[in-house]
Amino acid sequence: MHQPKISIITPFKNTAHYLSECLDSIVEQSYTNWELLIVDDHSTDRSYKVVENYAQKDQRIQLMTNTGKGIIPALRKAYEHSSGALITRMDSDDIMPLNKLERLTDLLLGNGRGHVALGQVKYFSADGISEGYSKYEVWLNKLTADGSNFSEIYKECPIPSPCWMVYREDFDRCGGFNHDTYPEDYDLCFRFFEAGYQCIASNERLHLWRDYPTRTSRTHEHYAQNYFLDLKFKYFVKLHLNKNRPLVIWGAGFKGKHLAKLFIQEAIPFEWMCDNPNKIGREIYNQSMLHFSDLDRFSHAQIIVTVANPEAQVVIADFMSTRSLKPMQDYFFFC
Repeated sequence: MHQPKISIITPFKNTAHYLSECLDSIVEQSYTNWELLIVDDHSTDRSYKVVENYAQKDQRIQLMTNTGKGIIPALRKAYEHSSGALITRMDSDDIMPLNKLERLTDLLLGNGRGHVALGQVKYFSADGISEGYSKYEVWLNKLTADGSNFSEIYKECPIPSPCWMVYREDFDRCGGFNHDTYPEDYDLCFRFFEAGYQCIASNERLHLWRDYPTRTSRTHEHYAQNYFLDLKFKYFVKLHLNKNRPLVIWGAGFKGKHLAKLFIQEAIPFEWMCDNPNKIGREIYNQSMLHFSDLDRFSHAQIIVTVANPEAQVVIADFMSTRSLKPMQDYFFFC
């Protein structure tokens, strides 16, 4: 069977402690027609030397230095030097199961252009996995199992940043790494969605995702909660907001308030409601807080739900169902 070349795009910064495990897992892949474009984002440890040793032994590894600063310029530089027909990402502190590239390629070739090949993920850590990451893993894998990842795109990033593969033409068509928006993986996911690509269902664990206290997604300001909310707001207004329908925000915690500010700044009118008796009837940002039962007053509304509690979300979904309201059409969970 023909093996198209895969371009693996990997930025790294100060991950010397993990790089050998990562690179070994790539070099030992069952699928052999790949190139690794790996870019040093100004490391101050031995990371560059570690990769250099591998690059000297394997010509498929192209080591570069980031001429800009940050993940997006590093990704862009790597992609500019790539030549593969298929594109994927890898994090420098993670591990590929030995059949990862083979299985993602099989999925993509079997379904054709306009698809995103995915694998399920497994978090691991020397110190144990937090409850938050455990729940994210379960949620992500459940979506991937039936390819419904985009059905909950406003909750969290529903595609694992280091475990997807697309055709080069599809990657270019949705803008690739040519956008300067953080978090960059979530922004790319929204662009896959906007382009109409379909996620391919997978029940295989194809990525081992390492967690540790100094991991970039834990420490860098670009991955703070407000950046995620700003991105959700941007794409909701672009892709789903219907100005001919009433808009409702359900929830008045941090996320509800942050979104309310964004809608006010853009002069987009909305109603605001919650189920917190201490807030109902109060005015927040000159907006009167309604009880959630007042939703029935607004015909054909679009509702953004910012309630984070999982049990409450089930109750809210049931509440919407009794009114024949549809997810991703009439209501949208933003957490």
